[in-house]
Amino acid sequence: MLTKKQYQLLTHIDERLNDTGISPSYDEMKDALGLKSKSGIHRLITALEERGFIRRLAHKARALEVLKLPENYSAGSAAADVPLKVVQADFAKTATSLPVSANDPVELPLLGKIAAGTPIEALRDSGNKIEVPPSMLGRGEHYALEIEGDSMIEAGINDGDTVLIERCDTAENGTIVVALVDGNEVTLKRLRRKGDSIALEPANKDYETRIFGPDRVNVQGRLTALMRKY
Repeated sequence: MLTKKQYQLLTHIDERLNDTGISPSYDEMKDALGLKSKSGIHRLITALEERGFIRRLAHKARALEVLKLPENYSAGSAAADVPLKVVQADFAKTATSLPVSANDPVELPLLGKIAAGTPIEALRDSGNKIEVPPSMLGRGEHYALEIEGDSMIEAGINDGDTVLIERCDTAENGTIVVALVDGNEVTLKRLRRKGDSIALEPANKDYETRIFGPDRVNVQGRLTALMRKY
């Protein structure tokens, strides 16, 4: 059985999706439920997601699917929870006709730590996520990594920073990329192609540029933005 607030939020989201095709913003959900902060909405959405009532669409702002409604949602209904037709709040298709809030955060996977010094094995499937403003992202698929090390400090990338990465498998010379070395080590460096070789350049005079054959380095993404806590 859902709590009162969970029920109210679920039905509010469903009604908005049916009316407009777009889920309400966190501020709108907060106001509709009479809550003082958006953190309460985050907890309610997580609880509804864990119980299988809704699903968040990755890498899209304000994108929710309602998977089912509680059995007492329709008056007189005694049926068990049944799946509903999914209505997706895909801004890529609706932005030209409906207003979009640019302040709604986008949730990205935080895959772990990446070395900006000696390469370390990248952490995968950590289950951690981070919310970022959509204005910091481009059109592609993105993920986040935490910087460990100081080899890119002259490029303004410090130990402990969080970098936002657009997934790609190629990049222009001079681009700061996530590079997979020998299939098991990942590092953040500036990419330079020199003939048949690939150079991974640090941005710190105390570190040396490393040169590899083309079959030893695979680009995993390119740096698009950086987040820092003071």
